[in-house]
Amino acid sequence: MNRKHFISSIIPLSAVLTASANKNIFDEPDAPSKIPPYLKKGDTIGITCPAGFITLEDIQPAVTKLQEWGYAVKIGSTVGKKDFTFGGTDEERLQDLQQMLDDKTIKAIMCTRGGYGAVRIIDQLDFKKFIATPKWIIGFSDVTVIHSHLNKNFGIASIHSKMCNSFPKDWSKAEPVQIETINSIQQCLAGEKMMYTAIPNEKNKLGKAEGILIGGNLKTLETLAGSKSDINTTGKILFVEDTGEYLYSIDRMFWNLKRSGKLSKLKALIIGGFKVKPAEDPADEFGKDLFEIVLALVKEYNYPVCFDFPVGHQKNNVALKCGIKHKLTVTATETSLTEIR
Repeated sequence: MNRKHFISSIIPLSAVLTASANKNIFDEPDAPSKIPPYLKKGDTIGITCPAGFITLEDIQPAVTKLQEWGYAVKIGSTVGKKDFTFGGTDEERLQDLQQMLDDKTIKAIMCTRGGYGAVRIIDQLDFKKFIATPKWIIGFSDVTVIHSHLNKNFGIASIHSKMCNSFPKDWSKAEPVQIETINSIQQCLAGEKMMYTAIPNEKNKLGKAEGILIGGNLKTLETLAGSKSDINTTGKILFVEDTGEYLYSIDRMFWNLKRSGKLSKLKALIIGGFKVKPAEDPADEFGKDLFEIVLALVKEYNYPVCFDFPVGHQKNNVALKCGIKHKLTVTATETSLTEIR
């Protein structure tokens, strides 16, 4: 055999084998999700601080409510610890979350609050035992890092929802929307089939779509680009929300999704709450609102887009099962998001 011809003939095969070895099956839009066992009364929920600090007193309303739901509660060692803005040092937060991931008696882990910090420990976490016996991770905002990492690498479902710092101290004074959205956490944990509606917005792009639900805080998702926790949007329904960002910054984040190909691969796009930070100088006004920013970047795509969905840094922040297939229906009279069984 001609040696030159032989070498050229095996290069494509080796390339295929390498690509196959590096391919993550959870990048596929129809890859089956691994759903942690739903909870029953008496199961234990761990509480930990992977990001910002919080006091034991401040988590007490959440502890009380979880117990009222019939769950036992294990409070992590990071609750009450403070290292500047963090709930303990990186090592302390890593160790606390690792212990809860490994503890088979803990069936769900609720993060106390967001802030910043999960990205500093995510690559040092060992998920081997967690993959073997998965459990629900609960939280939003900075916890988007964990949701995205679980979905991208392991295909394990998780719950994007309010955290301990959102539970009211006095339930008799709580608004109905606070009570409903917090109760949606318990409904998710108990295994109820979730369905939510949103008030129609005239800016919506109408249509129907089915796909695995992924997403979270837009700024956090932007910072994960190119990392091992980066989202794969192919065939997915993506939801995003944010708070305290200037319009130009929001525009830049959506351009990141556009230029990285993430918008073109979607089945649908859900826009949650966006608390826009006003320009300090009127001369610096961006000139486009959120609707204009989004619609300009998705106008070439034929999928539904929903605005004002009840998710984000707001009281109306429902619990969503990330990594699980949903159906989004956007009509002129109603928007609905329904879990598919």
